[in-house]
This record gives sequence, C-alpha cells and structure tokens, in this order.
Amino acid sequence: MADIVDKEKRSLMMAGIGGKDTKPEIKLRKGLWALGFRYRKNVKTLPGTPDLVLRKYNAAIFVHGCFWHRHAGCRLTTTPATRTDFWREKFDQNVERDNRVRARLHADGWRNGVVWECALKKASDAETTIAKVATWLNSEDQSFEIGL
Repeated sequence: MADIVDKEKRSLMMAGIGGKDTKPEIKLRKGLWALGFRYRKNVKTLPGTPDLVLRKYNAAIFVHGCFWHRHAGCRLTTTPATRTDFWREKFDQNVERDNRVRARLHADGWRNGVVWECALKKASDAETTIAKVATWLNSEDQSFEIGL
C-alpha cells in the first residue's frame, strides 16, 4: 500500500515523535509517585538515559514503545509494508542498542527493567503493572520486563 503523504511530510511526522514524557511514561510515573516512590526522569549521566531512575533502590526503568523497541509477540509490534529492509535494519539496531545499554547498566551495578507500552494501555493493566514494578523495586531481583 502506498503512503498517503509525501516523503517530506512523512519525515516531518516521524521526526516529531517524542522520546520523553510519553503517555505510558506519565502513567507509570504518576502511579509510582502515588505509592511514595521518588525518582528522577531521563538521567543523562547513565547509559541509555533511563526514563526513570530511583537511586534509593539503585534502579533504572525504561518505558519502551512496543513498535520501536520490538516487543516480541505484541499486537503493537507491526512492520510497515514499504521499505521493509530499512525498517528491519532500524528495528534490529534499536533492539541491539537496548540490550547493550541494559548490559552496561548491569555491569555498572544498576538494577534495571523494561515496562512495555502495552502493559500501560488500559487502566486495569496499568494498575497491575505499577504494582508489579513496586514489588520489583522492593525486591532483590536485578532485572525485570513487564508486558502483555
């Protein structure tokens, strides 16, 4: 199927996709704040600039979009029909970078985890996800991944 907008317009649209303060991030932050957890956002001094850093718990949390970070088996993980080679390479690079960043954080002594966008879409799922993150923060587990 052909794109309904020209290349320049599509490029502008894609460039406008933000990496901070996304709806899933805000849901997670508000939920954790309500439970008494205090954090810093987008800490640039750590590898990968984690979305949330809770120094008290020595924890870094990433909120990943299922499309861009390729959540395996998720209905939101689609691939555009055009320029599939370009997209496959881009997605592979994203996944590879995510793995490198998490390994580096672990090597630096940080506990780290990923909350997938799909786990925060519905209000009931978001509540359950926030509770799971809170449980992880209070545990000794080194890493976690939460998605539907």
